[in-house]
Amino acid sequence: MKIKRLFTMEGESPYQSMEFENRSSIIRNPDGSVVSEWEKVSVPTDWSQVATDIMAQKYFRKAGIPKHLKVAKERGIPAWLQPSLHDQAKQEQEAAEAKTSGDDSTTSETDAREVFHRLVGCWTYWGYKNNYFDTEEDARAFYDELCHMLANQMAAPNSPQWFNTGLNWAYGLNGPAQGHYHVDQKTEEVIPSKDAYTRPQPHACFIQSVKDDLVREGGIMDLWTREARLFKYGSGTGSNFSDLRGDMEPLSGGGVSSGLMSFLKIGDSAAGAIKSGGTTRRAAKMICIDADHPDIEKFVNWKVHEEQKVAALVAGSKTIKELINELFTAIHSWGVEAEKFDLKLNKDLRKVAKKARLAQMPFSYVHRIIHLAQQGYTDVLFEEYDTDWNSEAYQTVAGQNANNSIRLSNDFMEAVEQDKDWSLFWRVEKVKAKKEGRKPVPCKTLKATELWEEIAYAAWASADPGIQFDTTINEWHTCPADGPIRASNPCSEYMFLDDTACNLASLNLMRFRDPKTGELDIVKLRHGSRIWTIVLEISVLMAQFPSKNIAKLSYDFRTLGLGYANLGTYLMVNGIPYDSPEALAICGAVTSIMHMTSYSTSSEMAKELGTFAGYERNKENMLRVLRNHRRAAFRAPDSEYEGLTIKPIGIDSQHCPPELLKAAQQDANQALKLGEKHGFRNAQVTVIAPTGTIGLLMDCDTTGIEPDFALVKFKKLAGGGYFKIINNSIPLALKKLGYTDPEVADIVHYIKGYARLEGSPCINANVLRSKGFTDEVLKRIEEQLATAFDISFVFNLYTLGESFCKETLGLTDEQLGDFDFSILKHLGFTGKEIEAANDYICGTMTSENAPHLKQEHYSIFDCANKCGRNGKRFIAADAHIRMMAAAQPFISGSISKTINMPGDANVTDIKQAFSTSWHNGLKCNALYRDGSKLSQPLNVSVEEDLWDEDEAEESIAAVQPAQIRIAEKIIHRYIAKRRKLPHRRNGYTQKAVIGGHKLYLRTGEYEDGTIGEIFLDMHKEGAAFRSLMNSFAIAISLGLQHGVPLEEFVEAFIFTRFEPNGMVAGNDNIKMSTSIIDYVFRELAISYLGRNDLSHVNSDELQASAVHTQNESEPEFDNEQVVSERTLSTEESQAFLEQEDKDFKGVDFALLKNSAPETEQAQADFAGNTDFAANSSSESWEAQERSTTSLVQEARMKGYEGESCHTCQQFTMVRNGSCLKCASCGATSGCS
Repeated sequence: MKIKRLFTMEGESPYQSMEFENRSSIIRNPDGSVVSEWEKVSVPTDWSQVATDIMAQKYFRKAGIPKHLKVAKERGIPAWLQPSLHDQAKQEQEAAEAKTSGDDSTTSETDAREVFHRLVGCWTYWGYKNNYFDTEEDARAFYDELCHMLANQMAAPNSPQWFNTGLNWAYGLNGPAQGHYHVDQKTEEVIPSKDAYTRPQPHACFIQSVKDDLVREGGIMDLWTREARLFKYGSGTGSNFSDLRGDMEPLSGGGVSSGLMSFLKIGDSAAGAIKSGGTTRRAAKMICIDADHPDIEKFVNWKVHEEQKVAALVAGSKTIKELINELFTAIHSWGVEAEKFDLKLNKDLRKVAKKARLAQMPFSYVHRIIHLAQQGYTDVLFEEYDTDWNSEAYQTVAGQNANNSIRLSNDFMEAVEQDKDWSLFWRVEKVKAKKEGRKPVPCKTLKATELWEEIAYAAWASADPGIQFDTTINEWHTCPADGPIRASNPCSEYMFLDDTACNLASLNLMRFRDPKTGELDIVKLRHGSRIWTIVLEISVLMAQFPSKNIAKLSYDFRTLGLGYANLGTYLMVNGIPYDSPEALAICGAVTSIMHMTSYSTSSEMAKELGTFAGYERNKENMLRVLRNHRRAAFRAPDSEYEGLTIKPIGIDSQHCPPELLKAAQQDANQALKLGEKHGFRNAQVTVIAPTGTIGLLMDCDTTGIEPDFALVKFKKLAGGGYFKIINNSIPLALKKLGYTDPEVADIVHYIKGYARLEGSPCINANVLRSKGFTDEVLKRIEEQLATAFDISFVFNLYTLGESFCKETLGLTDEQLGDFDFSILKHLGFTGKEIEAANDYICGTMTSENAPHLKQEHYSIFDCANKCGRNGKRFIAADAHIRMMAAAQPFISGSISKTINMPGDANVTDIKQAFSTSWHNGLKCNALYRDGSKLSQPLNVSVEEDLWDEDEAEESIAAVQPAQIRIAEKIIHRYIAKRRKLPHRRNGYTQKAVIGGHKLYLRTGEYEDGTIGEIFLDMHKEGAAFRSLMNSFAIAISLGLQHGVPLEEFVEAFIFTRFEPNGMVAGNDNIKMSTSIIDYVFRELAISYLGRNDLSHVNSDELQASAVHTQNESEPEFDNEQVVSERTLSTEESQAFLEQEDKDFKGVDFALLKNSAPETEQAQADFAGNTDFAANSSSESWEAQERSTTSLVQEARMKGYEGESCHTCQQFTMVRNGSCLKCASCGATSGCS
């Protein structure tokens, strides 16, 4: 084949126009400890630190590379393409000269160019050796173009290619065979691989069959071995287990089957024990079950029940741990030694034992603790579980190591819509009926709507199972003569025959965009699609496979998986909302160009090298599928489609850019024309993969066809820290929409914040200096602001210093060690003041209500999730489905994509999303409702989520019968006696004005601070009213002295309504009262009972600060005001806070315009660096010692999922197709 040069020049290096630099790569745990460190990593200068870490930590070969290599001298191979071998002689010579043992004869990869050469050289070598190129010059062009594309992040193959490809060709690595097979391209016979490295395992996606047989080849236990072989090399696999007999199904030799679920649990445990390469994620696996399987209901509810077990483990372990501690305390704190261990005599022990029984704690465990205490034990190790996905709780239960999917036919979907019955069948009965040519007899019949309800509820409750629409999948099947499609890979993008494999590669669409016009460069896209189709085809040729059958079928059908990434970013940069007709049309056109170009290339190769082995018997069906692809490009009438029940959504010519539409239609015509003439080399060519790790390697903001997950990202620094950047696509999009540079800067600062104290309302350098902050401490704070998600996290022990916290701020070790302790609130700042300063310094992290931004442009910046604390907008589930439907008609396989739904979505919404997907012609659907996993809590703010112990006790009391609670209090009052007050007593006087009437409230207290009396005096009221109030106060005082709890009076008199009432002046906590009596008991409850729920302003928000001083005197002059050119005064800050007192939505940045020099600086920052990143230290927010809850909540507000990465433990996991990926280290729960 001829290979044109588009990015390189003959005779020049493929890196001619690029610069490389050395960096370090460090992966840290959240506590700051180092997971792994790599120094002097050479990468292109334009790469991000995350991309550098992916290359260094995951894709560099770490060991075993010989320091000295020599050419293998293979006949017929050009000198520049010769494979290499270990030069043993040179190694021994060097060792002899240096008088060393020669043990350090191996090294590792440290330069990205070494990896590019290893991969591309291997592909070119195998291609040249097997006549894929017309001339040596074509081979050289192929090599140079691919090296350039990899270095410029234009495309990338799936992870197993990076792990395994080229190790033998580039370094001569060898090792014992691992049980793999390959097809000899000359004899076309399946033979065992002689070693582990000559032929790599480059395929990411496998579909494997499993027979209803226990131990023989192809059976259940054999599958676990085959899966393990795949997992070891970083690949993922899926299987349809519907052939396995159901629970209690009769066996031929007598007895009954143990059922499908028992075997699935074994396979789940086996998969969970294996990590790819021993270092990365758990195994990636898909389980598919047909909807007529007798155990379908158990399968549907499997993960729901396992999640319930996790909840029980977590709650039960915490409850029992608490009770164990109480039992030990009750025993060892009892004064009489002889009574300590006696449940009858030790009243404290008996009380705790009763509590344990009420909590359903096994009573044998109570006796166990008593026996341990008798032996002298004071504590016992009892592990508490949590809901982290990597925790022991989740590892204890089953079903956590695979994605589950149900295969639904059109018959089932129609039965649901028509409320018909649905039958389940014994597996043996189905086989017999097929042989005998009759309908099988059902073992059970239920309403289709009942099973549909169970499926929807399970998806709502546990995010599994997903749905695969069996009829739609097989109506687009190119090779039905060889059997139906029954399963998929773990991420659901690869769907083909059992025992086949697919290797993936993705194009980074942003690298094919013309930076001047913003339009897609069609010539480059076609070139990239063509050259990477050839790469994937060569990878089939050179590969080894885990079984004979997979080797044979993969070689015969040669399925490929070309896709793309960064579509969501491309749309945003061009100012196009993700949920718009324009976006759908562009998606369809871009996908069609890639897909049809790939099929054209396949046809070119078929002309030169022959069609795939199964082409002739599937020719008519394959051409039918190609004609349907072409019809979708032209948006043909439904009547023209062949063999499709559900008609696809074609490209909308009214909303598609003309040049894209024209190219898509031209490429569709060309592919069909070539296919009719030459056939095809490959049965499938395209999928839309999640592009997890490789998406990070290419610095993609979005993966596959996903929208972005957040507007603000936290970009990694060398050394392990982070700094905060605005999405690169936002400034570009704003410019495209016509906003000026100053307007862009204002919007960006609104989203990302100013990252400085200067100019901040409420919390700024001047205010902090007045509280004792030194310039040195302020400098440390300023250095951390660029990385901060919330300013509260900057004001911590690590930033301020221990001596400053203790000596200047007067904080105790207990306070500093409390995860929930707020230094800012301790300093006297209110929640509203902190929020205002936070929005200015750290940004709102949402574009909603940004200055200058027009309402009609809001949708352009919508993300998969709500952005920031106050963001309300997100992309609806139907928009995700429509985008998938726009791409699906131009994809051989399917689309790996998560359809996000908010936490308040109900089961009906789940059903609707599934049904809409079916009607729109999707092949599969994976829903994720926010909070559907225990390990992924709802995205709520800390204030909404906290629940203190007092509230807990009140809630527990509230569930007791009212008569019991009242009886307890009556008994308490009956036995009480009057308690005398001291002659000289403390208390306070509170003046207030209620509805224009002045009131003086005076209290008297006992020595312990409890209230014993009150006095009430009304200013300028009549004698009768004043006397009545005095008498009322005496009655209340007598009740208090006789033991009536103040709580009783509060509950009896608050909310009483009579005049005078209305606005309250002079009281910091209470601003409105329904009567004088209501005011009095609100005040007493707040002061003596801590009932802040009865106040209108919390007491902890009224500590002295520069903005608010309790009981401050009125100013000498009414108009006293201090104005600063750069910093808001305290009065201005207060006025700023009061501007929207009732419904505070964030900072109005129009009020915070700075002086001209700052505007100029903002413009300069924008012009120089679209990252809008400030310099910062390498201190990471993860490195601070904080609670898991706060880390999870912060991660969720940043747009992450709230799960910790199983590799680096960072809380930076994001949705990635139907899986998750870590934005810090690149680890994924999928197979790419």
